Amino acid sequence: MSGRFSVTYHVRSDAAGIEARARGIAVEQSVEMPLEAIGDEAVLTDIVGAVEAIDPVGDGVFAVRIGLATDTIASDAGQFMNMAFGNTSLQDDVVLWDVDMPALFPGPAQGLASLRTRLGVTARAFTGSALKPQGMAVGKLARLAERFARGGLDFIKDDHGLADQRYSPAAERIPAVAAAVARATRVTGHPTRYIPSLSGDLDSMRAQLRLARDCGLDCAMLAPMIAGFSTLARLRREFPDFVLFAHPALGGAARIAPALLIGKLFPAFGAGGAIFPSYGGRFGYSTETCRQLAENARSHDALPIPAGGMTLARTAEILDFYGPDTMLLIGGNLLMARERIAEEAERFARAVADHPYG
Repeated sequence: MSGRFSVTYHVRSDAAGIEARARGIAVEQSVEMPLEAIGDEAVLTDIVGAVEAIDPVGDGVFAVRIGLATDTIASDAGQFMNMAFGNTSLQDDVVLWDVDMPALFPGPAQGLASLRTRLGVTARAFTGSALKPQGMAVGKLARLAERFARGGLDFIKDDHGLADQRYSPAAERIPAVAAAVARATRVTGHPTRYIPSLSGDLDSMRAQLRLARDCGLDCAMLAPMIAGFSTLARLRREFPDFVLFAHPALGGAARIAPALLIGKLFPAFGAGGAIFPSYGGRFGYSTETCRQLAENARSHDALPIPAGGMTLARTAEILDFYGPDTMLLIGGNLLMARERIAEEAERFARAVADHPYG
């Protein structure tokens, strides 16, 4: 029998029907045809999915663990997702809950440990903010980035909505913002990193990463659910010196548990930082989901980055919850300071640096 990896689904069913439902998922996610029509014994033995466990979790939901053949994924991240949840994602009674990741996917080339080394941040949490709103010209974005950097933040990222738009073409934005941040770091002495947002097809992202590298950058961000898992994995292989941050855009469009999707799959395919909507912000993730997501990311050497409506007033609370191996990302709340952005950014950085972490 070939090697297998285990996939766990949460399936809504009654007790009388769950065994048949589990067998149906095992077949759908492996050969997707009647077993009676298969005459090849090796396919039946080595390829057809096997139900490994069925356990009730309450409220008419069962945890169904299925073993799938590693040979079917062909070392490709996209094909891995196809085998784990491709057809079954179309069935609305199933959630992809967890996966025992095969060793084929080694995790980020550069992750949490690398970020601590590069920035010289040995113990505290990281700080970050975002360049917003969309529609601003390149020069205005660059000036905003310089003010953030003068406040001593660790990271300044593009808003994920910034792409290659008329008002902010990537070929102009990346060098301009990189130069602005570099000017600020010469003043502060702190190695603030700019994280440009990658967009377009694979060739466009490659060109943007080459440009970023020419500008002295070593970080970038993409949205794996939009760009594709195979694209993330490819860029991780082709640009191993970069820390790739994963943005969760479109992550809520599939029935995949967030702690798995953002905390485990994004890092496994190459993301060294995983941005996610934290509890208490604009989105509805629970504290347990956030805790598990952060733990999953760290277990893959990826930096968990809670975001989505975070405020400076909540700094201590968020750091109490997540601990020091975290980046606290505050965007709109800092931008409200307008002309005092540098001062508010400095206050944010100081609040994180002074936090005792319990």
